[in-house]
Amino acid sequence: MKRTVNIDHDRFDLEQFHKDLSELHIALSQGQIDQFLTYYEMLIEKNKVMNLTAITDFDEVMKKHFIDSLSIVKVFDPEKSGGKISLIDIGTGAGFPGIPIKIAFPHVKITLLDSLNKRVQFLKDVIDALDLSGIEAIHGRAEDYAKPGKLREKYDICVSRAVADLSVLAEYCLPYVKKGGQFISYKSEKAAEEIRKASGAISILGGKIDDYKEFTLPGSDIKRSFVQISKRKQTPLKYPRKAGMASKDPLK
Repeated sequence: MKRTVNIDHDRFDLEQFHKDLSELHIALSQGQIDQFLTYYEMLIEKNKVMNLTAITDFDEVMKKHFIDSLSIVKVFDPEKSGGKISLIDIGTGAGFPGIPIKIAFPHVKITLLDSLNKRVQFLKDVIDALDLSGIEAIHGRAEDYAKPGKLREKYDICVSRAVADLSVLAEYCLPYVKKGGQFISYKSEKAAEEIRKASGAISILGGKIDDYKEFTLPGSDIKRSFVQISKRKQTPLKYPRKAGMASKDPLK
């Protein structure tokens, strides 16, 4: 049965959220705003019984999760993607950045992948409550679903906000990207040195670093950055290696 969440708009001050959206040149309908508020309500409610986020204050969630997720428009414009585009969010956790991207850009076809089944069940509840279509939440490890015959090289874009070195993330993420597509890594701070160390691994995996963009989240002094990696050739079939190997012995 579809879950419904009643939203009391008077409880929320959305002025800053609207300002931040405007700075990103994103226009949302009232229905999309309602979806973000429902998502917030469900996130906070579920967070009482399982660890989804350390950030629970309304303004901080809107800024550090929702606006941060949507800041991908600084390096990728879903509206100019030629219609439908496929995107996979690796290690999505509580649904960031995949669900905010889906709410703001409904035509993007999205897969959310996470290794913890409890989180995936939460994501499915959110998808149902928000009445989202063209989005799925899958329980599994990145190493497993990147195998041939599953989700390997099926996506135009792969994104990840997961906390890991770029060389490790590239091994998890690049196998999912079609030749000609992109892996976009969200980073919370300056990543120039991390990029330098990961360049060899990225080349081995069939990728090439196209751009690196540092920026500040709208209306704040919070530093963020994006690393854009294009898929130039197919990833060798031996990657990603078996579970845990990428982090234990990163490619160089």
